Amino acid sequence: MPTKETIDRAKRDKREGKSSSTQAGEFVKAEIDKIRKGEHGARNTKQAIAIGLSEARRAGVDLKPPRKGQTSEKTRKSAKSAYKKGQRHEPISHKRSVAREKALKREPRSTVSHSALSRQARAAAKKRSAKDRSAAAKKAVRTKGPAKRKAAAKKAARTRAKKKR
Repeated sequence: MPTKETIDRAKRDKREGKSSSTQAGEFVKAEIDKIRKGEHGARNTKQAIAIGLSEARRAGVDLKPPRKGQTSEKTRKSAKSAYKKGQRHEPISHKRSVAREKALKREPRSTVSHSALSRQARAAAKKRSAKDRSAAAKKAVRTKGPAKRKAAAKKAARTRAKKKR
């Protein structure tokens, strides 16, 4: 069950005109924080992310289920059901919530370590084409703002200098 603060952050993102995936990112971050605190675990990094996305859909974030061919049919069906439930704003079953928490308590906490998340991000990026990654970077630059753009440019310069050695 997402906290009120997480829902409020997602609502603020929506008011600011940010994309639904950005709004859902608040739920994913909250899920990662929960696991890091030791409230429960996750079998792997993908599961931690999936739980966050599912919570976002159930909380009413307009995050459409993945298209055919992107993920397994089981994942699509689950995402579709969470999305529908979120759009109807139905209450969540207490029994299912307790059972879910109980199962997740048995899973490891190391799945959301910095290195594990880094591996997941790199693997996800590798699946995308260079053109897609470039387009995403260009969009990020447009929406970043001057101060953060300057910081990113400095970091890129440091990385290039390090790689030349």
